[in-house]
Amino acid sequence: MSVVDQVREVVVSIPVGRVATYGDIGRAIGVGPRQVGRAMSLLGADVPWWRVTYADGRPATCHDGGALALLVAEGTPLVGEKVDLRRARAAFD
Repeated sequence: MSVVDQVREVVVSIPVGRVATYGDIGRAIGVGPRQVGRAMSLLGADVPWWRVTYADGRPATCHDGGALALLVAEGTPLVGEKVDLRRARAAFD
């Protein structure tokens, strides 16, 4: 399975109201966060890209910066304009 396919599989598994960082996804599939970012850029808009954040909880800035509004609509816990990673981080077993 390609890295893009692996990233897609992990991202679609993130539940509503939860997030994962690029690093979380990278650790789950055995690649670095930059590789995750490159793979994310190849995914379609139908994949819940807004549930992937930077390590400090900042939402992604792609897709015209609409991630924050989508996270709010899903009820994702925030502190200001950052995701509260202690409460919202998805667990990967």
